Amino acid sequence: MDGNHCSCWILSSLGYIAASRKAVIIIMVSSITYFLYSFYIYLFFVVSPTKIAKSFAEYPDLRKHNNCMASHLTPAIYAKLVDKATPNGYTLDQAIQTGVDNPGHPFIKTVGMVAGDEESYEVFADLLDPVIKERHNGYDPQTMTHPTDLDSSKLKSGKFDERYVLSSRVRTGRSIRGLSLPPACTRAERREVEKVVVDALAGLKGDLAGTYYSLTHMTDQEQQQLIDDHFLFDKPVSPLLTCSGMARDWPDARGIWHNNTKTFLIWINEEDHTRVISMEKGGNMKRVFDRFCTGLKEVERLIQEKGWEFMWNERLGYILTCPSNLGTGLRAGVHVNLPKLSKDPRFTKILDNLRLQKRGTGGVDTAAVGSTFDISNLDRLGQSEVQLVQTVVDGVNYLIECEKKLEKGQDIKIPPPIRK
Repeated sequence: MDGNHCSCWILSSLGYIAASRKAVIIIMVSSITYFLYSFYIYLFFVVSPTKIAKSFAEYPDLRKHNNCMASHLTPAIYAKLVDKATPNGYTLDQAIQTGVDNPGHPFIKTVGMVAGDEESYEVFADLLDPVIKERHNGYDPQTMTHPTDLDSSKLKSGKFDERYVLSSRVRTGRSIRGLSLPPACTRAERREVEKVVVDALAGLKGDLAGTYYSLTHMTDQEQQQLIDDHFLFDKPVSPLLTCSGMARDWPDARGIWHNNTKTFLIWINEEDHTRVISMEKGGNMKRVFDRFCTGLKEVERLIQEKGWEFMWNERLGYILTCPSNLGTGLRAGVHVNLPKLSKDPRFTKILDNLRLQKRGTGGVDTAAVGSTFDISNLDRLGQSEVQLVQTVVDGVNYLIECEKKLEKGQDIKIPPPIRK
């Protein structure tokens, strides 16, 4: 190729490249213009100018907030949802109020919103779905389904070394379909929940047979006994709950039921319609889970006999007030004493990799006393009850092994992350 041809070829190539880049830029500008035009059309034909002005005027100040709701509530989503309401009249502003009033939490990133009824999870899905996805380790309610498994015979190695484990407990919540949840229920609905559940519990037999104690009607002697047993729940004082509307009309239609051996409890109309708890001293998680599954299935059968059913769907599992408790609603936990491991700098990372969380023995808002912690499963949604309790069993046994090694002066290892 001679010099002239070479120069022409180079110039031609450069011209082609320049033209190609120009074309790419034109396409990019056209795409951006189209996006902005489409958004403009959406705002002014789908969302009226009046509604836009109102939504911007009402949009909450979330600049200093650290909760899941604040991370996902954009002005556009707020504008889309602010005028919507569930069939029961529950609104977006009611759902997010607790997250607006409570910017953060000293120990964990809170969810920042609650549901007022079963329909909230559909009506406000544009906000709740990403909140659920963040809180539940990537679980996508639009594409995934939740498994349920209450066959306790599948649990393996469910007995802990009682030199370390002081008590074992499994709890969950259940909601009665057709009645609003505690943040939004009327007095009549709350009283109906109490009646439905108490009537069903009267049918429990054998080891599950027990007594209901109404917070409104219990005697001073009964109240003191429940306090001594550490069963009695008080009027909510946490702003996370009070700002959600859960303490209204206290103590109307609230109460506690427990079996005669005080190992199977049901709280009525606290944070959820019901909280179902199986517990006992010591480390026999297998027996605790057996009782939990048997009792829960029996309660559901009795409620269905009365013509009611629990809120449930295949995408979200069992429906509860706080999105953090969707799916199983299950928290399997132990009070475990780990004096050496708890002082090891690797303790937190070990818990993270085992998908476990630690709390103080007094609950989510408390710090640990000494070296005794409440250790429980981190996940709720996307895995079955059997899977989550097995995670706790395996994880706590690993923690105890680490404690024993440290007692002997041996080294411990951070386990690889378990499959999520």
